[in-house]
Amino acid sequence: MDPSLIGAIASIGGLGLLLGGGLAYASRVFYVKVDPRIEEVDEALPGANCGACGQAGCRQMAVQVVGGELTGADCPVASSDVVARVAEIMGGVAGAAVDMVAIVRCQGSPDKCPDRFEYSGFQTCTGGDKIGHGHKACDWGCLGFGECVAACPFDAMVMGADRLPKVMDENCTGCGKCVEACPRDIMHLIPRNAPVYLACMNINKTKKVQEVCDIGCIGCGRCANKKATPSGMVSMNKETNLPVFDYSYDDEPVVAVDVCPTDSLVDKKAGRRPIWHIDPTMCNGTGECAKICPVKKCITETDGGKYVIDPEKCISCGWCEPVCPTKAISPIQVNAIRKVG
Repeated sequence: MDPSLIGAIASIGGLGLLLGGGLAYASRVFYVKVDPRIEEVDEALPGANCGACGQAGCRQMAVQVVGGELTGADCPVASSDVVARVAEIMGGVAGAAVDMVAIVRCQGSPDKCPDRFEYSGFQTCTGGDKIGHGHKACDWGCLGFGECVAACPFDAMVMGADRLPKVMDENCTGCGKCVEACPRDIMHLIPRNAPVYLACMNINKTKKVQEVCDIGCIGCGRCANKKATPSGMVSMNKETNLPVFDYSYDDEPVVAVDVCPTDSLVDKKAGRRPIWHIDPTMCNGTGECAKICPVKKCITETDGGKYVIDPEKCISCGWCEPVCPTKAISPIQVNAIRKVG
């Protein structure tokens, strides 16, 4: 073999060994130790990589958790078990994780809230909102192009025939992507077990609301009345003229739904609440149930001095049951809430 070729091979080989040794030395000198808890937290997280926590993905969130900047509860799609597992890895106690779900704060379908002009631009809510502040008669109404649906990474939303988005609770993880996507702030997150919410964002008062929507909140305040919600769960926001629900209260404001004159409140449990029945053999005729019942002529006295509940008028509030001294009142079936006059 040509001696010059042998020298070249030897030179290249020596250079390779030198560079390899240098890289090996540098890897030891500049090695950054990775906290093993990052891997553990990453594996414990849901793996949706939806970005709802504000990070690029679950791996990045794991880095932030281990760094002390986030906790497992900062993952909107994490279950209580996941939050507890992350806390265990970090050697702490899990904070209370509130399971959230998305709601649509508008019921303004075309038959209830008409369009004020025909829009033919880009078929997106963001685009439509920029043209004359939208084609809907209500400035706060859903534009119906489904940007929220497109933004949902969990197939938890669909557009209905009424041009309004529908949330499928069983698929919704509460990630909040739909909330970010809506240019009109119509999408909100509430606790999954919250029974009632206001499906309206119009801050105008009675006449102006009724001019643009048949089902908009008119700010009458009946739902916030102490007779409707004695617990104080519902209050009126003086700035927006809209009722506000405090879901920290352990209450189901069924009466608030019943007294709403425009059906602006949505009862998520409608159809799953019991109606009430009075056992005539146990009723002692004191009438405490009739005194507290918020629905006129729902509980009435019979000729025999007993009391009966009209199932067609019962709104399932349950106020009568705890005041009965003989425990004669009990639920008998599941029934949808019926509006009273």
